[in-house]
Amino acid sequence: MDLTPEKPLAGVLAPLFALRGEHDAGIGDVGALREFVAWAAKHGFGVVQLLPVNETGNDNSPYNAISSVAIDPPTIEITPEAVPDLSSEEIVELSRETDLETLRTGPVRYPIVKPLKLRLLERARANFLKTSWKKNDKRARLFRKFIAENQGWLERYAMFRTLMERNGNSERWDKWPEEQQSFAAAQEWFSKQKAAERKAFTERSRFFMYVQWIAWQQWIAVRTFATERGVALMGDIPFGVSYFSADVWAEPELFDGEWCGGTPPEKVFKADPFTTKWGQNWGLPLYRWETHRAQDFAWWRQRVSKVREVFHLFRIDHILGFFRIYSFPWRPDRNEEFLPLSEDEARERTGGELPHFRPFADDTDEHKAANRASGEEFLRVLLEECGEFRLIGEDLGEVPDYVRPCLTELGIAGFKIPIWENEPDGSMIRGDRYQRLSVTTYATHDFEPLRSTWEGWMKQVNGPEPASDELRKARDNAAHEIRRAATWAGLDPAKLTSYSDELHEGLLRALFATNAWLAITMITDLFANTQRFNVPGAVTDANWSERIADPVGRWDEDPVLARRMARIENLMRETKRWKGEGTAAEQSLAAHA
Repeated sequence: MDLTPEKPLAGVLAPLFALRGEHDAGIGDVGALREFVAWAAKHGFGVVQLLPVNETGNDNSPYNAISSVAIDPPTIEITPEAVPDLSSEEIVELSRETDLETLRTGPVRYPIVKPLKLRLLERARANFLKTSWKKNDKRARLFRKFIAENQGWLERYAMFRTLMERNGNSERWDKWPEEQQSFAAAQEWFSKQKAAERKAFTERSRFFMYVQWIAWQQWIAVRTFATERGVALMGDIPFGVSYFSADVWAEPELFDGEWCGGTPPEKVFKADPFTTKWGQNWGLPLYRWETHRAQDFAWWRQRVSKVREVFHLFRIDHILGFFRIYSFPWRPDRNEEFLPLSEDEARERTGGELPHFRPFADDTDEHKAANRASGEEFLRVLLEECGEFRLIGEDLGEVPDYVRPCLTELGIAGFKIPIWENEPDGSMIRGDRYQRLSVTTYATHDFEPLRSTWEGWMKQVNGPEPASDELRKARDNAAHEIRRAATWAGLDPAKLTSYSDELHEGLLRALFATNAWLAITMITDLFANTQRFNVPGAVTDANWSERIADPVGRWDEDPVLARRMARIENLMRETKRWKGEGTAAEQSLAAHA
């Protein structure tokens, strides 16, 4: 597989939970991913990009994982072929109380999906103990090997996960009994329990190890499946990890829990008054880099090496954090308290601190140099673990002037969002001037779909005469953005009256025609629909739950979508991004010849 910048590729981004598979249980899983990879290969895409797949907590956010390594159990495909310890009859029996057909429609229903998957996996492990484990056969030996090879993180994770379950399925370890609020304390607590209690606890911990074993087997297998079809899987490592994670609980010395990472107020995301005033407070603990350095960055090396077992490429979400991170001196559960306060009032409650960049703001040349040097040091460690042209940096937001030159020198591709890449006169930088070592896309998972943006602009432009100066200014800005983007894409702004097929294809052609190494489109933008996966800063059940309407296996049966994909295939061919031989239609004819 040629994954050097000399070979431009087209990719498609889809959150795994949003995909519908033939046999899923209400959420996209490895089976759905396998179907998606096959579909992508058939239509000429060389990259499939996913969001993080680490285990999530009760907010279900893939960017707030409870483990830096453990895979989210809902991603496990539940079929007899995928889980050999489970029969079809047992799957039907254990799912009888759940209406699977209803569960497979609409958004992800996490309170139903998560317990169902664990219930099925509990039966699978019980069968495993009766057969493979009892006979000490090949699978039993493979399980023991998995435990031995992953002992560094697996034992601590399994204990954390078991305690989490015993404490109301809450990852809030700060609310657990005091003797369980850290790995060291929990070990001492465990040693004082009666033999029967220790046995039951160990048995449950082994169950969570078994779940991870199944998950890692499936994910490694799907990587092989993608490799065989010439499709690179692109994963995602968030810069931070949840404060309420097995990592912070087990190794608190690596994290600074007094400060929370986030972003300053931005013009783009204004989901709520707090975000508009103070910025996004993610609640992610900062790193004690001096401790990481003393350990030769073992925690980060492990994190990257495990991701490399599953993905060909991966991006670091908010790579800017390696250089400096916008930091809040309070946790998110106090955001409401700080919302109405002035800066002076906020300082009174924090001992004089306000949110700011750490370790340094980019306010002097000396601070810029120090930030760049530390970021470069950390990123070189990651590159040692992943190899050349495997690491991609999400360098969006308030980007210091030294970051992109540093990434280029290190061989790390950054992002190009066309509407944010501007000339001094305000026009958009031409795509043929993008540096080759870059990834271009119109939107990430945090953005509204392209169609929604354009229709919003057009509604303002074509609506009634604005009744206020503010609304008039918004209309004029919408018209300005339409002109800029249409001109960039080689379209005539005067002819754009709706989000038509012509406009859609013109925008995709312009994206694919850039000089960037990877041109990636979100699945919603590819299909020209208006589903949104996440609204940054907003706390709502709608986040991380939207699913594509039809199962992957039926996409090619939709005549409207089939015609659209045929035209998009031609665009990829015209722009030299096609990955494969023959059109999808030609491949289909050849297969049935």
